[in-house]
Amino acid sequence: MKKLYLNTGEFNTIFNDLKDSFSGDLTTTNNDYNLAIKSKWAKGKITGTHFEKEVSYMHFDLMFHNDVSLSIESFQSAPIFFAYCEEGSLTHSFGANGDKKILKKQQTGILNNTSAINTVLYFESFKRIQFSLIVMPITVSAKEESFELISQLKRMFTNESGNYIYIGHQNPKITEKLQELKTIPQKGTVRNLLQKSIMSSILELEIAQHSYNYATIIAPFIGLANKQFDELKRISGMNFSEVVHSIGFFPRLFKERYHILNKHYPENSLAKTA
Repeated sequence: MKKLYLNTGEFNTIFNDLKDSFSGDLTTTNNDYNLAIKSKWAKGKITGTHFEKEVSYMHFDLMFHNDVSLSIESFQSAPIFFAYCEEGSLTHSFGANGDKKILKKQQTGILNNTSAINTVLYFESFKRIQFSLIVMPITVSAKEESFELISQLKRMFTNESGNYIYIGHQNPKITEKLQELKTIPQKGTVRNLLQKSIMSSILELEIAQHSYNYATIIAPFIGLANKQFDELKRISGMNFSEVVHSIGFFPRLFKERYHILNKHYPENSLAKTA
């Protein structure tokens, strides 16, 4: 088995570490990263987009030529990782000797690790693996627009032990949103706005799904999410200055959605696994 180590840090650092580990060819355009890999270790690609406040999206499409373990450094302010498996499977453990859990096709894995024990991912040789990853920070100022959303995520998907993991069936609505995320035709600023809109929708669907009264809150949420996405598609034909002018509608929608979160969402009832 080939053992790899990843020191977490800035998005650019992560991609450069992956480039060195897999002997890949990395290209960047603004905040978009594309790592093409064709070496004795693996073939495929890793793509990603970095947004403000360390929020990021990554997509992995790989086949390894050896069994591989990837040990990821933990740290106190580690983000929450939302993993969505599309093909194949991967195995996770907290530390090399920890209990192993498998994330399979059409399953969701939610992970947070602020302990002193590294997160370890295992990949089987000659089996294609595809999965998407949304990385959401949990340190945010109360003055920021995303404070309420992140507060909900933190209460649901972290625990005092420092090790949290959930694996379950993927929500079909999230599957649809992931497909939208991968097939956005627009470029530049509008593309980034659409990506952020879809990722916000996915995270709020996760909150709804892990709440008691999922059925009663999901309808108004979907209406707001679709309204935001439709508005973004409408402005996709505008020039840059018109897009910037139109961004003003985002805070209003966020406040509406956060009102729903605060009014309806209780504490997470799921057991948090150490």
